[in-house]
Amino acid sequence: MSVVLTDANFEAQVLGSGKLSIVDFWATWCPPCIALGPTIDSLGRDYEGRVHVGKINVDENPNTSITYGVTNLPCVLFIYDGKVVDKQVGAAPKAVYDKKVRQILVGAGR
Repeated sequence: MSVVLTDANFEAQVLGSGKLSIVDFWATWCPPCIALGPTIDSLGRDYEGRVHVGKINVDENPNTSITYGVTNLPCVLFIYDGKVVDKQVGAAPKAVYDKKVRQILVGAGR
């Protein structure tokens, strides 16, 4: 499963996780965001213990989306060592996210 992220816990949960983090920026009024939700949850189960997976509602937590320049939804950021290392804007099939995760983990020697 994915973790609920907020402006208040983002630094500790994502930047301080010591793992690759997949962060789904979404909103309740965004149909593609809602459709992507189960895929993000599935990634959380598939990579449990190896990758930190979370969702952040941009309407309830605007500061983090502003910090990362998120202007289109859904937007999934892949953050490793405090830096955005990849990004997917718009909903995509699960295979796209799997490929990105595998490439980042191999590149990080994990």
